[in-house]
Amino acid sequence: MVLNRRLDQDIIDVLDTATNNLGAADTISLNTVARALTTLGENEVPVDEEDNLFAVCSPAVRGYLMQITEFSSVDYVDMKFLNGASKRVMRWAGFNWIFHPNLTGVGTSSEKCYFYHKNSIGSAFDMENLKVAIGYDDEDDYSYARASSFTGTVMLQQPGVVQFLHDASAI
Repeated sequence: MVLNRRLDQDIIDVLDTATNNLGAADTISLNTVARALTTLGENEVPVDEEDNLFAVCSPAVRGYLMQITEFSSVDYVDMKFLNGASKRVMRWAGFNWIFHPNLTGVGTSSEKCYFYHKNSIGSAFDMENLKVAIGYDDEDDYSYARASSFTGTVMLQQPGVVQFLHDASAI
């Protein structure tokens, strides 16, 4: 889990370098999502590839989205979001939604959230040099697990990432 958190943070750090944004901080709305999709389309990003479009947002965004009829109604989504936890990624309005508690500024009036195409971010994990140690120390009576790896993340295409500053101060 520590390796996954580190990889998540590497990706968040790269997303934070995005130069396309939707303007001043605002709360999420259907209009915001439409503007993000439009901005990506105007940047010549293939917005018809729904398997490759992602929205990475804060838990506060999820709270606001749950109040948008088009987000929670079965008329607009194929997954009953308010029916409980799901093992699939939520897809709505052309994006696969990921909610992450460690985005920059989470819980503030300027949370950094992102809409992007998968090919815009490159992330690598060196599986061949992954080092894992698991064991038990009889003398001191404790178990341990340790893992270390080399990872790297880079921005491949700036036009394929749009930053949205979300105002979470009211929720």
